[in-house]
Amino acid sequence: MAIRLPRMVSSKKVPKGYFAVYVGESQKRFVIPVSFLNHPSFQDLLGKSEEEFGYSHPTGGLTIPCNEDTFLEVTSRMY
Repeated sequence: MAIRLPRMVSSKKVPKGYFAVYVGESQKRFVIPVSFLNHPSFQDLLGKSEEEFGYSHPTGGLTIPCNEDTFLEVTSRMY
């Protein structure tokens, strides 16, 4: 069963005010609001990404090194 978060969009284009991240081993793409960047929980995820990948991300986009369930749990608390 999939959980669909209302403010996450699944689109090839990234709307203004959003950005794409790639999550987990499968590199699932999520498009999330830029407002998440100010949230401490998301900043923790960004720190882990920096530790693992530095600023050279294999997908060319921002990769978050956690599983999808963890990502969904963290971002669901940001609304």
